[in-house]
Amino acid sequence: MKVKAAVLRAMARPAPYALSQPLVMETVELAPPGPRELCVRVLAAGLCHSDLSVINGARPRPMPVVLGHEATGEIVELGADVQGFSVGDRVVFCFVPNCGRCGPCASGRAALCEPGVAANVAGTLLGGGRRWLDANGMMLHHFLGVSGFAEYTVVSACSAVRIDHDLVPEIAALFGCAVMTGVGAVVNAARVAAGESVAIFGLGGVGLAALLGAHASGAHPLIALDVATHKFELARALGATHCIDAADPNAIDRLRELSHGGVQFAIESVGSERVLAQAYTATRRGGTTVSVGLPPPDRMLTVPAFNLVTEERTIKGSFMGSSVPSRDVPRFIALYRAGRLPVDRLLTHRLQLDEINTGFDRLASAEAIRQVVRF
Repeated sequence: MKVKAAVLRAMARPAPYALSQPLVMETVELAPPGPRELCVRVLAAGLCHSDLSVINGARPRPMPVVLGHEATGEIVELGADVQGFSVGDRVVFCFVPNCGRCGPCASGRAALCEPGVAANVAGTLLGGGRRWLDANGMMLHHFLGVSGFAEYTVVSACSAVRIDHDLVPEIAALFGCAVMTGVGAVVNAARVAAGESVAIFGLGGVGLAALLGAHASGAHPLIALDVATHKFELARALGATHCIDAADPNAIDRLRELSHGGVQFAIESVGSERVLAQAYTATRRGGTTVSVGLPPPDRMLTVPAFNLVTEERTIKGSFMGSSVPSRDVPRFIALYRAGRLPVDRLLTHRLQLDEINTGFDRLASAEAIRQVVRF
């Protein structure tokens, strides 16, 4: 099948991307799905910092690659031995395929699926294959088992969660990363209860999704921090009780004053070891810091070892919102339908595929929260 796709052939091209054009619109060949795989017509795909971190070289991946991982679509063909799906089903993709058999999957930690992570690192599907060929016959890599910046894609059935047809595709796509990661960090990793204090560090798509999750959980106070103060109006509309300019040298002192000595939970979504250290400082005795941001692999975190013990503090990572996609995507959608997770407020821009480089400029400059390519 001939498919239009956004292909990244080299990382670290200079910004602005509207000029350097790191993502090239190409007509490529998509092979049919193999065993336990699905061919899906992509309906919408979101632009995420995880894509941007590959474009700018912060998180190297095998090249060349068809990018995109936060997406939704409709199944058009089933490979052999597929169970639980039919042609015509709508699905949301998850960016770590869940084999269901390894130790982490068996213990309910699908985000840590060992074969899934290995396939993602290699740029293949869960079964080890690649289904993309460019016009010269060169094989292209898959991105996080999804490659959503394409008209059609082939994914492992373990990378898809079935959803209802009436969910608007631009909104459905957000459940595949921003919502699953942000809301999941609050309800699965932190397990925030009503009346507990929460601070959200970073108000991008994931951070604001975490804010939605904390508000739905009844957090109070709910404090939002970012250097991009133009995001504060939206943060307040989504439930933040206070907003603090993170560039203020006294930001943490002010947070500790507002929360009477520090918050019980700090959620860090920036992907900066410096901000993560700040988030740790913002918690009270017995507090928990949850990191969902992804800094470059060579960055190291330094925190006071003494109070980690004497104040019984906790630092934990949360990948993919510590979610089990087949469980969490439907329940987060149910909360959206009930009006408790207004995910639609995160969507700020709709794009065509050939506008995607400009979209990543907008994301890099913090102009946008979530932008979605509609096919």
